[in-house]
Amino acid sequence: MTTNVVDFEDILNNGFSDANTSIRSGVRARWERKKSDKDNSDNENRKPFSSSSSLCDRFIPNRAAMDMEKSSHAILSDKESIGDRTDGELSEDEHTGESVASDMSEYKTSLLGIDDSKSRILSFVDKVPAPKGDTVNNLEVLYSASSTSRKNKTSTKLVNRHIPSAPTRILDAPDLLDDYYLNLLSWSDTNVLAVALSQTVYLWNAETGAIDELCNVESEGADAHISSVSWIQEGGGHLAVGTSSGKTLLWDVRAQKQLRKMDGHSDRIGALAWNRHILSSGGRDNLIVNHDVRIADHNVSTLACHTQEVCGLAWSPDGMTLASGANDNKLCIWDATASSSSRPRFELTEHQAAVKALAWSPHERNLLATGGGTADRCIKFWNTQTGSILNSIDTGSQVCALQWNPFEKELLSSHGFARNQLCLWKYPTMAKVKELDGHTARVLHMAVSPDGTSVVSAAADETLRFWNVFAPPSKSHAGKRGVADSVGGTQSKKLSRTMHIR
Repeated sequence: MTTNVVDFEDILNNGFSDANTSIRSGVRARWERKKSDKDNSDNENRKPFSSSSSLCDRFIPNRAAMDMEKSSHAILSDKESIGDRTDGELSEDEHTGESVASDMSEYKTSLLGIDDSKSRILSFVDKVPAPKGDTVNNLEVLYSASSTSRKNKTSTKLVNRHIPSAPTRILDAPDLLDDYYLNLLSWSDTNVLAVALSQTVYLWNAETGAIDELCNVESEGADAHISSVSWIQEGGGHLAVGTSSGKTLLWDVRAQKQLRKMDGHSDRIGALAWNRHILSSGGRDNLIVNHDVRIADHNVSTLACHTQEVCGLAWSPDGMTLASGANDNKLCIWDATASSSSRPRFELTEHQAAVKALAWSPHERNLLATGGGTADRCIKFWNTQTGSILNSIDTGSQVCALQWNPFEKELLSSHGFARNQLCLWKYPTMAKVKELDGHTARVLHMAVSPDGTSVVSAAADETLRFWNVFAPPSKSHAGKRGVADSVGGTQSKKLSRTMHIR
């Protein structure tokens, strides 16, 4: 009986309840349809980053990722909290405001499951995608090119002229001795090149191409050889020749006649240098002898400072200073007035190998460039007035010879193993301007043409190579040079009248 009563009550409740939706008309009311459409549209718009978001601009807010009610509540609550406080209270709460806010945020998160840190008042779509790796940024190219161009101007674009990489002429030099300590090449101001090949001295006229044999030392024995040659500075009519027997020969080239044979050395003479009428010779006996070719008693002074063979001699352009280098790794600076009892002005020992390559700068007074052998490989620059070293650069190979550009501040060096090349350097930065390859053995000697534009190199591969490496003078410089040449010509004529070689 009790069960029947309970079932009857359930039937009544279910049949007459407001929640009963089983007995309905097939057509929904208009307000129900509008509400349903609105709910469906809201749900679609609230999908974050839906496919329609791809049509939106990234700078326009996207409402799909916003909680409008939560954002509105956050804004109103912030305004009310700020309006209730005074300025003094704000300053007092500055110390504890951050801690209270963090505690309230943690409390809401734990109690209500709401994370305020993820709520946003405005929401934007994803950032613009990063460009692909092969995409070129024109602005970056534009502004980076300006900086790189400035670097290139200081590193690669060092000269404004074309320097040929190949020699203009190649001549055979058979039996050229492969000896680092000799000086077998000299170019006169009359455009005649003197080359010592074993026992013989040959003259090559650069204008006509004629070749003449000047002298030989065959009579002195099979082992005798020419060890050095050097033209007189003005006139180009006299050539000094050093021999392996320690004799210094003076030849009149025009007359094809030997004028003098001067002694003073007990071993071969590997270096010669002229200073007007003074001829300096350096030998394997470690001595430097100054000869005055005008007088019978030619030996005016003997300079002793080196302990091994003297292989480099060079007078300064003003004729006031003599530089000497030797196999004892020492560079000595001598005064022109030095006597046999004098000591050098400076003894410089920074090189770690033989000092053969010597070159005085035609642009700066008292500036001397020197090069070291295989164990040193450095080009060093000196102030000969103070004895201080100005710069040093490691070239990576044996430095055999040095020549200054007479028109610009450039230095040409010739090298041995491993590349046997010539290198042109910009002074004083010592940036490498050009490398000239072609020789297959170490480049032992160099000489500059009388016009200053060409350089001839002699190597152990028994060839002479001519290079147009130096810039021809400009019109203004040429005018100055013409005046200087005329003055020099007048001086040489006066010298030829006053200098009498016995």
